[in-house]
Amino acid sequence: MSKKYSKLKNDSRRKFLKNTGLASAGFMIVPRHVLGGPGFVAPSDTLNIASIGAGGKGRSDMNSFAESPNVRIVSMCDVDDRQAIESRKNFPKASYYKDFRTMLDAEKDNIDAVSVSTPDHNHAVAAYKAMEMGKHVYVQKPLTHDIWEARMLTEAAAKFKVVTQMGNQGGSGDGVRKMKEIYDTGIIGDVHTVKCWTNRAIWPQALETPTKKNKIPKGLDWNLWLGTAEMRDYNDAYLPFDWRGWSDFGTGALGDMACHIMDPIYRILPILYPSSVECSVSDSFKGKFETANYPKSFPNSSKIHLNYQRTDGMGNVKVTWMDGGLIAERPEEMGDDEPMGNWDGGVLFIGDKGKLLADCYGANPRLLPLTLNEQFEVEETIKRVPEGHYLQWVNACMAGYGNAETSSSFDYAGPFTESILIGNLALKSYFEIDPTAENKGFWGGGSMYHGRKRLLWDAENMKVTNFEPANKYVKRTYRDGYSVG
Repeated sequence: MSKKYSKLKNDSRRKFLKNTGLASAGFMIVPRHVLGGPGFVAPSDTLNIASIGAGGKGRSDMNSFAESPNVRIVSMCDVDDRQAIESRKNFPKASYYKDFRTMLDAEKDNIDAVSVSTPDHNHAVAAYKAMEMGKHVYVQKPLTHDIWEARMLTEAAAKFKVVTQMGNQGGSGDGVRKMKEIYDTGIIGDVHTVKCWTNRAIWPQALETPTKKNKIPKGLDWNLWLGTAEMRDYNDAYLPFDWRGWSDFGTGALGDMACHIMDPIYRILPILYPSSVECSVSDSFKGKFETANYPKSFPNSSKIHLNYQRTDGMGNVKVTWMDGGLIAERPEEMGDDEPMGNWDGGVLFIGDKGKLLADCYGANPRLLPLTLNEQFEVEETIKRVPEGHYLQWVNACMAGYGNAETSSSFDYAGPFTESILIGNLALKSYFEIDPTAENKGFWGGGSMYHGRKRLLWDAENMKVTNFEPANKYVKRTYRDGYSVG
């Protein structure tokens, strides 16, 4: 295990437990506009933000930042003019571009911070360029598309000394803090097993790669949308929302939701990187008795098992992820009509003394059986983030690097994202052919079933040690014109 990254995680955990409130709850900018009268914000007290991505999540992100009177949205870009219409109306003074590289170069003297809300495959290249220019960054979850990219952004944040935040809003919520407070009482004992699940995907998956060429819609720059991904013909199956199910662009159900649902696991328990991973996936069918492998599309449902060695040396924690409608077995302590998490999913901590259940975002944590909560009160020991995830980052940017904390700074979010994407590495490797396998047949349990094999993970070197074909999913090759570092 890398001592460097172990230290990063331990430092981040201490920040969460002890210092979160410095920036999160108690920290407030005292701007000079207080002296200038109501409604006046001096230019020196203003955070100028540029947004990469102006539609969908980019639109809501900009609106959330703009809730601060100290924020100005000064520039935005989007490869699809149709998606940017509302944001351009909301922020009419902001300059507008199609290519984020052009925007950053042209506006470098006008912006202090950058928000990245693109499809997953372009997160890293956009964020790295902004950090390299000394700009603070807010990047939507998952932080990156690939494991290697997450490591690079973690290192870049420290190197360039910028304020960072990943867009997993639950990390600033009260729920995960209350979960930690309950856990710290010892009432559920040592957690040895965690089960988490989501209703995602809510977009098409397990699909054959499109071969039909559709007409590119007016206003969309298809070449720029592809960004780091290899060139292919435009097809309506990819846009505007369904890119999440295609492995060249998105990160599937795990990438979309694990940053919300697994955050309490990674934030509370003494774990860093998994030592092994294995998975199983639902079959896709072409017809009767004929299954199909669609390597460019994520499966309809999957189950992923991650094994973590506790960083305190006290054994292992086994984490199981389920998606596509799969859900954990109902605990015997729960009634038949009591909800297992919420609509988006849930997380269940199983300790040697009891169980703790929460909804997505770590919300509504409760002991099982539920009657325990009527007689159990927990002391509030961790400061809350009343201003919320977005304005916490805004305030920290205005305070300057090193002067305030954020809940999901990249020293936390980077390793966390790596941990999640190791699950996707297993999914993508599920049907990879093992050149050393004697039995190449499907029904014989040979090379076609390697997802059922446990992959051993060397975190320090970002490498699977017992199945070389899996390692091609650690790092992609970008198209010319895009790079990280």
